[in-house]
Amino acid sequence: MEFYTGIPPLLMQFIMTVAFSFVVGLEFRSYHHSNDYKLHFGSTRTFVLIGMLGFILFTLDTSRLLFGVGLMLLGLFLLVFYWRLSAKSQFSLFSTVYLLLIYLIGPIACLFPSWFLMLFIVVLILVLSEKTVIHHFSDQLANEEIATLAKFLIISGVILPLLPDQPIAPMLPVTYYRVWLAVIIVSGFSYLSYLVNTYFFKSRSLLITGLLGGLYSSTAATVVIGRSAHGLDSTSGRKVSSALIMATTMMYIRLLAIIFMFDQSVALELLKPFVVLIFISLLMIVALLTVKNHEPDLHDVTDVKHPLELSTAIAFALLFMLFAFVTNFVTTEYGGYGLKTLAIVVGFTDIDPFILSLLSGKFTVSDSAVVSAIILASGSNNLLKAAYAIALARNRSVLFAAAWLIFLFVISIGYAYKYAW
Repeated sequence: MEFYTGIPPLLMQFIMTVAFSFVVGLEFRSYHHSNDYKLHFGSTRTFVLIGMLGFILFTLDTSRLLFGVGLMLLGLFLLVFYWRLSAKSQFSLFSTVYLLLIYLIGPIACLFPSWFLMLFIVVLILVLSEKTVIHHFSDQLANEEIATLAKFLIISGVILPLLPDQPIAPMLPVTYYRVWLAVIIVSGFSYLSYLVNTYFFKSRSLLITGLLGGLYSSTAATVVIGRSAHGLDSTSGRKVSSALIMATTMMYIRLLAIIFMFDQSVALELLKPFVVLIFISLLMIVALLTVKNHEPDLHDVTDVKHPLELSTAIAFALLFMLFAFVTNFVTTEYGGYGLKTLAIVVGFTDIDPFILSLLSGKFTVSDSAVVSAIILASGSNNLLKAAYAIALARNRSVLFAAAWLIFLFVISIGYAYKYAW
């Protein structure tokens, strides 16, 4: 460490420029040989010289005029190089642009932190070494995903900063900003689940459906698994039930992550009961899957609905404001006991907008009442999922999972009311 600090900064920057130019030059040479390119700009030495040229011209003249002239001259040389390539029906600009980036290694070593320089070099190397992977990914990526990413950037990076952080109305104690922030966070979790489902698990087992579907929506995952279980006999019960329990387990994990983003104190209060529910549910899944049986492998091929539709975002925002209005009325008129009753009822609908409106608004109840309401809502939502599973499967394959979901509902009710006291 003392040796490193004793090296003059200029010398250290020069060493990094030469070393990284040499390393990238080696990778570029290997890239050309592996792709059988007969015409290329130069060897590894050329890369080192270009890197040194950029460094010297950048540090020699503080006005950066010499550096700019050098960049223009290098660009002219590369233009001639590209003209020769085009004469041989090779129209790729890759090599020319790549060499211009090598010219920038010196200035980056001088101006930016060392971690950024290393990141820059790593990206340059990966662009060369992972050509096949990049081409495969770009071929597999649907065009509509680019538009979807643009939508997400618009709703998160453009719309959100423009919204005022002030209450919407006296009867709606939440702000415009918090409403849209809730939309972005929930949509972000759903979008992540959608991408993983679409591009990594196109053919997936029911357990994977429960795991990833629970990150998207445990109720929706329960509906999918319940429909898949229709027509199966009781011998498939262990795998079907484990998938249903996994979906609910992921619901608790997702809720903890979302709640932590809104209110860390409430998230810490929920950590103990939710971790217990997650742990015992995982133990039950392991017990179901480790028992030796001759159940057939069950797969689900149901497509996950795209989560970033404008209508879905608007519907969530409206539900958010509706629950904020109802919660404000109930807590004002009936206090904490009214909130608990409302939470149990809301559990039979979509609990995300209710929970997030509860965390975002300013209501006349204590944090303990908020924690109890979240536990009650998630618990009664398990009762709804048990009813969905039984109604859609209409056989014995889901009975164990339904019984487990009812058990989670009962202990949630017991814990919530005991916690309140």
